[in-house]
Amino acid sequence: MKRITAFAFSLLTAGASWAATLNPAEIAKLEILSQETRVPMTELSQAVEQANYRQSVLDAFKRTAESKPWYEYKALFLTEKRINEGVAFWKAHATELARAERTFKVPASVIVAIIGVETFYGNNMGKHPILDSLFTLALYHPTRTPFFSKEFANFVKLANQQGWDRTTRQGSYAGAMGMGQFMPSSYLAYAVDFDGDGYKDLFSDPADAIGSVANYFNKHGWQMGEPVVEAAQITNPAALSYVKDRVELKQQWIQLKQAGIKTTKPLAASTPVSLIQLAQPDYSEYWVARQNFYVITRYNKSPLYAMAVHDLSQSLAKQYYGH
Repeated sequence: MKRITAFAFSLLTAGASWAATLNPAEIAKLEILSQETRVPMTELSQAVEQANYRQSVLDAFKRTAESKPWYEYKALFLTEKRINEGVAFWKAHATELARAERTFKVPASVIVAIIGVETFYGNNMGKHPILDSLFTLALYHPTRTPFFSKEFANFVKLANQQGWDRTTRQGSYAGAMGMGQFMPSSYLAYAVDFDGDGYKDLFSDPADAIGSVANYFNKHGWQMGEPVVEAAQITNPAALSYVKDRVELKQQWIQLKQAGIKTTKPLAASTPVSLIQLAQPDYSEYWVARQNFYVITRYNKSPLYAMAVHDLSQSLAKQYYGH
């Protein structure tokens, strides 16, 4: 996939037409990308000519918060200010949140927590030019150039649909955008016009952002009223072999139970689960992740992220409802 996007520098430096610069094999690969994303070749080439390489984007990937231990990561998001601001956001948009909860069967507390973790309730949506970020990652991300190449093309499609100037729209270093930090493919697939004004605006319209986050969770299988995680105890060190870096729900509860894992609340034997480990300064926490925890990781694969969202949602609900 690097070959698909390697044409970019020759375009930028030589100023030649894209058709004259690419060899037949590169054109064939670009045509595949165009077909897969349904973005015309001429639009992709124009976007490449407009994009700029940014080393700062690659540098940002080396400083991700998910590389921190849990006790440090949690401290970034479970703050009094973030909780207070989240409750204020909830009160200001209580009508939209209640309607989203009814419509999509996703708790208002979880919707608010996602927006709170992602952008501090819309106050920090990122200052990186999205076109440049995706262009850079499509060229040079060490492992995910196929993914970012498609996201680059999807951003071109999205900008056309929304009538944006693709060079001025800003977001995260990874190309995520809006209050809920949707990647272009997610914006195209899950954004909703929740206030019915004819636009899907996740940047400046809280109603659309709220409805879109709820829709995303609904489409990924959120189970309203079901638990997210269960605190666990390890009674047999051999059970630690079930700890994984990613939540995949490949085990059933009976397997973990027989391996020496206990939970306070009983689970049905066939419940899909995954065991996660979270580091405290001098010990480890163990949790049994369930379907709703897995759904949060569809937003960000890190168990640290999912637990931070869950904990923040619990704190928000406790303060909002006063108990």
